[in-house]
Amino acid sequence: MSEKKILLTGATGYIGGRLLSKLLQQGYHVRCLARRPQSLAGRKNKCLEVVCGDALDYESLVAALQGCNVAYYLIHSMGDNGDYEQQDRIAAENFAKAAQQVGIERIIYVGGLGDAEKGLSRHLKSRQLTGETLRKFHPCVVELRASIVIGSGSLSFEMIRSLVERLPVMVCPRWVRVKAQPIGIEDLLDYLVKSMEVSIQQSTVFDVGGPDAVSYGEIMMTYAQLRGLRRCMIPVPFLTPRLSSLWLGLVTPLYARVGRKLVDSLRNPTLVSNDRALRAFDVKPRSVSEAIKRALICEDCEFAETRWSDAISSSGKLVNWGGQQFGSRLIDSRAMDVSVDAQRAFAAVERIGGANGYYYANWLWSVRGFLDLLVGGIGVRRGRRHPTKLAVGDAVDFWRVEAIQPNEKLRLCAEMKVPGRAWLEFEVTPLANGSRIRQTAIFDPLGLFGLLYWYSIWPLHQLVFRGMLKNLARWAESQAN
Repeated sequence: MSEKKILLTGATGYIGGRLLSKLLQQGYHVRCLARRPQSLAGRKNKCLEVVCGDALDYESLVAALQGCNVAYYLIHSMGDNGDYEQQDRIAAENFAKAAQQVGIERIIYVGGLGDAEKGLSRHLKSRQLTGETLRKFHPCVVELRASIVIGSGSLSFEMIRSLVERLPVMVCPRWVRVKAQPIGIEDLLDYLVKSMEVSIQQSTVFDVGGPDAVSYGEIMMTYAQLRGLRRCMIPVPFLTPRLSSLWLGLVTPLYARVGRKLVDSLRNPTLVSNDRALRAFDVKPRSVSEAIKRALICEDCEFAETRWSDAISSSGKLVNWGGQQFGSRLIDSRAMDVSVDAQRAFAAVERIGGANGYYYANWLWSVRGFLDLLVGGIGVRRGRRHPTKLAVGDAVDFWRVEAIQPNEKLRLCAEMKVPGRAWLEFEVTPLANGSRIRQTAIFDPLGLFGLLYWYSIWPLHQLVFRGMLKNLARWAESQAN
C-alpha cells in the first residue's frame, strides 16, 4: 500500500475512470472530487473516498485537497453549454491556487497537442490555456499533451468505430486527412501514474504519443483491416465542422454539440514535437495497430467480467428499441424472478438445447438450424453430449459452451454462420424468496450487414426470447412441485 494520498478529479470521465481503477489496483489512497458523488457510488474500495465539490467553488476545492500529496486535474468543459473557455480558465485558476494553499506537491494534467502558432481550434486552445493557468498559479505542474486516445469508450475511438462499422463507403472531408499521433489508453495511463514520480525541477510539458504519425483516414483503414472489413473512402473538399458534426451525429454516438467541437479540433495537426517524454519516462507507447488490437481485446475482457444483474434494471425491461449497447456489442437482456432456489433455477438453464429444445418456438430454432446448413454452417445436428449436464467446450447444437459456473452462470458462443459474433448468456442470482434468472443475447456485428442482420430480426428476438425465458422459469418452478 502506498502512503501517498491522491486527489483525483474527472473520475466519472473516460480517462479519469480508467485512472481511478489503475490507482486503486496499485494500492494508492484516492480521494475523488465529484459534483455528483452518487455517480461513483458503485466504486466501493477501502482505499477510495468520494467527496462533493466543484472546481468553480474555491472553498470546496480547499476542503477536498486537504491532506493530499498529488492532484490530478482531468477537468474540461467540452460538453458544457456557454463559454467553456472561460469556465476552464476559472476552474484551473481556482484549482491551482487551492492546491498551492494546502501544500499539494504537484498537479498532473492532460492537455492537447497542437502548434499554438498555427491557429488552434477553440477546444485545443482552451486545453493549452488551462495548462498555462495551472502553471501560473502552482510551481510544479506535469502537463501531458496528447492527441487521439485509442481505447474502447474514448470519444475519438468510438467515432472511428462507428464510421467504419456502419459505412461501407465513406465521404471524407479534409479533416480526415490531417495528421495526428495517437496514443493507446493504457500507455497514457502509464504516463499518468509515473508522472507522480518523474524527476522534474519545475513545471514541465511533455508531448506524449505513439510512434505513428497518421491521419484519421489511416486509423479508420487500420481498424477496418483488423476487423476484416473492406471500406471505400471518397475525399471531398467541403463539409464544414458544423455540417460534419451533424453528419456524425446521424451515424455515430456523438451528439452535434460535442461533435462540432471535436471536428473543429481535427483540422489541427496534433503531432509530438520532441522526445522529452521518451527520455524522462520508462514508457514505450504502442503503434496504432497494436493500440486498436488492445482496445478490442480489453473490450472482450471487460465484457466477460460485466454482470448484467448489476448493470441493468432488475425489472428486466429493455431501455430502448434495439437493446442495450456495450462498445460495439448489441444486447437484449431480460430477467424473471422464480420461487425456486438457484440450484433448481440453474438446472433449468443447463438442460437447454439438444433434444430438450429451447423452451419456446422449437420449430423456429429448427428453421434457423436448417438455414445455417444451407449457407455451409453446422445447423442443429450436433445436439448435446449429456441431456442435463454441461462443461466448458461442450457443443449445444450450433452453440459452444464458453463458460459455466455451477448454479450461477452459463455462456454459449454461437458457431452458426452470422455476420459477426454472438453469445447467449444466463445468470442465476439468489434472492430471499427464490432466485432471479437473467437471459442475455449478445451480438458483435461485423460492419453494416451485421447491424442490418440484428435489427431485421429484432422483432423475432422479442417474441422468441420473451417466450423462452417465461417457459424456462415455468419449467424451473414446476420441478419444485
